[in-house]
Amino acid sequence: MSTASLPVPFDAAPRFDTKVVVLLSEDLTAWQELNVTSFLMSGVAVSAPGVTGEPYRDGDDNTYLPMLRQPVLVMTASAPLLAAARAKAVARGDVSIAIYTRELFTTGHDEANRAAVAAVAADELDLVGLALRGPRNAVDRLVKGARLHG
Repeated sequence: MSTASLPVPFDAAPRFDTKVVVLLSEDLTAWQELNVTSFLMSGVAVSAPGVTGEPYRDGDDNTYLPMLRQPVLVMTASAPLLAAARAKAVARGDVSIAIYTRELFTTGHDEANRAAVAAVAADELDLVGLALRGPRNAVDRLVKGARLHG
């Protein structure tokens, strides 16, 4: 497939009204960062209709799963910043949030994960990751003080 037949040029970068950020605790190991990010992004992918695009198709007509339509920033933050971002996002009401707590490293399935979160009051959650999707300016304010992962 030549680039001439693509409906949108590769260099056309649309500006999205929303922003997606994964905010990770700064004390995670590499495998934990990857694990937390993948689980959090699954939450973002189902957060609203239209968040994902159409399925991908290669030149041989093989079909692949759709992915998010917009870029994702991955950042790191301290535990207090994670807690503050969660609390402020909940209070806003216009930001979708996925959470990952330290306890989830010890559970083995979805039901156990949800039970582990349900057993802890919101202000006591031992957060190691958040995914936020919401208005650009709001998400920027929520993650102020976090650093780009790298």
